[in-house]
Amino acid sequence: MTLWTSADAAAATGGQTTTDWAATGVSIDTRTLQPGDLFVALQAARDGHDFVAQALDSGAAAALVTHVPDGVADDAPLLIVDDVLAGLVALGQAARARTDARIVAVTGSVGKTSTKEMLRVVLAAQGKTHASVASYNNHWGVPLTLARMPADTDFGIFEIGMNAPGEIAPLSRQVRPHVAMITTVAAAHLEAFGKIEGIAAEKADIVAGLEPGGVAVLPADLDTSSILVDRARQAGAVLIGFGATAEAYRLGQVHITDDATVVRATLRSQPAMFKLSTPGRHYALNGLGVLAVVEALGADPGRAAVDLARWQPYAGRGVRETIDLDAATHRSFDLIDDAYNANPTSLAAALEVLAATQPGPRGRRLAFLGDMLELGTDEMNIHAQMAENEHLLGLDTVHTVGPRMAALHGALPPAVTGEHRDTADDMVPDLADLVGPGDVILVKGSNGSKVSRLVDALRNLGQR
Repeated sequence: MTLWTSADAAAATGGQTTTDWAATGVSIDTRTLQPGDLFVALQAARDGHDFVAQALDSGAAAALVTHVPDGVADDAPLLIVDDVLAGLVALGQAARARTDARIVAVTGSVGKTSTKEMLRVVLAAQGKTHASVASYNNHWGVPLTLARMPADTDFGIFEIGMNAPGEIAPLSRQVRPHVAMITTVAAAHLEAFGKIEGIAAEKADIVAGLEPGGVAVLPADLDTSSILVDRARQAGAVLIGFGATAEAYRLGQVHITDDATVVRATLRSQPAMFKLSTPGRHYALNGLGVLAVVEALGADPGRAAVDLARWQPYAGRGVRETIDLDAATHRSFDLIDDAYNANPTSLAAALEVLAATQPGPRGRRLAFLGDMLELGTDEMNIHAQMAENEHLLGLDTVHTVGPRMAALHGALPPAVTGEHRDTADDMVPDLADLVGPGDVILVKGSNGSKVSRLVDALRNLGQR
């Protein structure tokens, strides 16, 4: 199905086309480009113009450029604009303007992507759904996701992130959501904001682009909840709270097992229960917020509560898998891959999941923890304070990686203190001696700590 004609794209961007063309998708990467895509020659680590010839050879319908690149014929299918990123933004705004879809924008210090994916699963059962890919939540990811949205979409789901002040509001104004959701506010990116109140104020700017009569779905249990509520009221939003202290969507009992989370809640004063096919209290809370969003979008939260059981987390975000050491003798260990990101809130949630697991015979609960990044000047103390976490103290052994995690290693009680290494690569050679059959192993750290290399190495211990 045609997504963009040359005439529509030129009208949206104010650019000039060299010939007529029709695109069925939009791409910024020749490695994932599909035949029929409009290739957008963004300038990032490399100038996208250097790859236009390759994109056209791979079947791109056309390329969005500022000039005819070297090695490309003058009559090649191009859309020429003054600025490629501005052209992509304009394309996204035109896509937003031409659709009648109900739109939700999701932000938060933790849980943006998992919540977005929950929404994708439950809304796809109720209408044609379009959502951000992976974590495409920044200054190019949001307009790219908009530009990819078909006009006949019923539900659009957009993840919005930030690294510095002033980033969320412009992206929200591009998306123009009917519903804005904040998953939580936590000590992430403290380096850029100084204190958690600053993070809350930035997250609250998700309401900046709300459509008239729009709804803000907000966490009710935070010390900073009042900042979120005040900003939403200033924007004229209808408020829906979720959490243990919320009136509308109230979290009740959460039962965590090895492979599931069963949640009792009260939805608009009516008792309800739903199940997630993965363990985690944080997932329970996000799932409750998802049901509030579904209601605000005009869809069926009862049906969504059933469909939540079909959601599974992405790789690197809490996926649990079994690694066979010897299939003949049924010797194996379980690996929880949560190596994509980390801050104190998400680490505490992951430790609770690990503490709730049941190891195999003679197995142990082991954690390999890498540095949490961007926590500001108090980062060493924040790491050391994790030694007081009740779930961590119930583990068998905690191994640590990185200069910041050295502070936690030094604060651990002897009963749970494991090995410490300066880098993930330094820890890899020791893994075979540190893990064994029946163990349940959590690997958690910020992406920059490179503890994903431990995940790969642990998988490689498996029987080939």
